[in-house]
Formats: sequence, C-alpha cells, structure tokens
Amino acid sequence: MQNFITKRIIRNSVLGILSIFLGLSFVSCTKQIAFQNSAVVPAARGTIHVKRDANKNYVIGVNILDLAEVNRLTPPKKTYVVWMLTEQSETKNIGQINSETKMFSKKLKANFETVSSEKPIQVFITAEDDGSTQYPGEVLVLTTNKF
Repeated sequence: MQNFITKRIIRNSVLGILSIFLGLSFVSCTKQIAFQNSAVVPAARGTIHVKRDANKNYVIGVNILDLAEVNRLTPPKKTYVVWMLTEQSETKNIGQINSETKMFSKKLKANFETVSSEKPIQVFITAEDDGSTQYPGEVLVLTTNKF
C-alpha cells in the first residue's frame, strides 16, 4: 500500500513539474527573425529575437556574425546603430552595437539587447558617425522584413 502511495506522489510531482515547464515555454515564446543579405557587408548574417517580458515590454536581442569592423567600411564610420520601426511608423534609435573580436577567432561577432515599451515591426542597422543620431543615415548595413 505504501509503495502505491509513493509511486502516486512521484508521478503527480513529475506531472506537475512538466506542466510548469510547458506553461513557461508558452509564456516566454520568442519570435526569431533573420536579417536579409547585406550589400554593404555581404558576409554578415544574423538574427533578431523579440519576446515579451513580465512587464509586457518587448525584449529585443540582436546577434550577428561576420560583421566587418565599422571603420573598414567605405566610407569609414564610427559605430553601428540599431533602429526599430514601431507600429505607429516611428523610427527609433534603440542603441549601438558592441562588436567583439577574439584572439584566434575568424568571426566578428556583435550582440545587442534592449527593452522597449513599443512593439517593433522591423529592425535595421546603419553605420553612423554619431551613435546618438536621431535619424538613420544612408549606409544601411542590415535589415529585416516587416514582422
């Protein structure tokens, strides 16, 4: 009798834990969007991750590989700036990309993450001389389709 009760408790505990994990996976659904191929930096490729947090804000993450150093572009620039187009058709500067080159690594990596109260419908990256500019310049490096 005791063996039956123990098995039942274990089974119910496992089912409860699985239900929690399944529920969390639905709550934290992440939308992943790929960048289109770039004419400015053809080797660059990357993705955008957009998800809602507990405060109903949008967490926007950018991961890029093989992104050329910004000073090697023609013409050379100072920084890469990440922009988003909102549902209200506003273009907003949401930050600069920090790129990293590791010793003995052949890949140039760039990562960026920010939080916005507004829903993005498109994300794009430009090369700029000033990271705090309020309007995107002409050097469009990477862009997504509208999502």
